[in-house]
Amino acid sequence: MATVDKIRTGLIDKILSIKNKAFLEALDKLISSSKSESEIVELTNEQKAMLEMSENDIKMGKFISQDAMNKRNLEWLNAI
Repeated sequence: MATVDKIRTGLIDKILSIKNKAFLEALDKLISSSKSESEIVELTNEQKAMLEMSENDIKMGKFISQDAMNKRNLEWLNAI
C-alpha cells in the first residue's frame, strides 16, 4: 500500500499535467469542501462560554430579527 507522501506526490504530478481550467476549479472546490467537513474544530473555553451566553440570551428572548438589525444599522450609518 502506498504511503501518504507517495499518494500526495502522485496527485501533484497528475494535477500539474491538467490544462482544463474548469476541471481544476471543480477539483479545487471538491478538495476545499471535503477538507472543511472533515476537520474537527476545537473551541477554546472562551468560545464555549460565548456560545453558552448566546444560548442563554436566546432562551431569555434577548435577540432581534435580522430585519430589525438591518434597520438599526442603516439608521446608525445615516446618523454618521
